[in-house]
Amino acid sequence: MGEIRKTYSVEFKQKAVQMYLHKGMGYKSVAKELGITHKSVQRWVKYFQEEGIQGLEEKRGKAGGPLKGRPRTREQSVEAELHRLRAENEYLKKLWALQRGEKEKEGGSKPSK
Repeated sequence: MGEIRKTYSVEFKQKAVQMYLHKGMGYKSVAKELGITHKSVQRWVKYFQEEGIQGLEEKRGKAGGPLKGRPRTREQSVEAELHRLRAENEYLKKLWALQRGEKEKEGGSKPSK
């Protein structure tokens, strides 16, 4: 029989990626803290670096033809990249705000302008 694979939410994957990229934790440390394999963390970081937040979305079960989901023209390619970069930018803005909030809690003072 086939092996049952656990599916994780995009938010959970983002948390793992954030811990690795922004808290200086290693793959194994992140994996141990979250109760997952270090290979999963490694794969999610790679996908995030290559595709942004969209790289963390579930891809299994979405098989299609050779062109399905792929841009067909230069304009469509540019639009797809723009969409990906905007999503990544939004994620990074939220991450920055979250980190700024954590630093304010630790320091107990307002950030200088």
